[in-house]
Amino acid sequence: MNRNVILALGMVFLFAATVVILGAVMPGPHKPTDYLVIGGAATFLCLVVLFVLVAYVPGLAPKVETKAKEDQTSRTSTDL
Repeated sequence: MNRNVILALGMVFLFAATVVILGAVMPGPHKPTDYLVIGGAATFLCLVVLFVLVAYVPGLAPKVETKAKEDQTSRTSTDL
């Protein structure tokens, strides 16, 4: 599977799990502001986890093909 699809599905699963857990932990009855806090906390957690995965996990880095650079050490501005 594509790396982006895996990250997206992981974030959706993490968001849903966080919402379910926080909904069960917070005392009821829930008001609209409680749902706002639950959604905000789930979003914040997903963004932190996504940043850590993209920035610090070396196995998830995209593969970039680079061209071999020409050796220009012996060239000067007068060489044409």
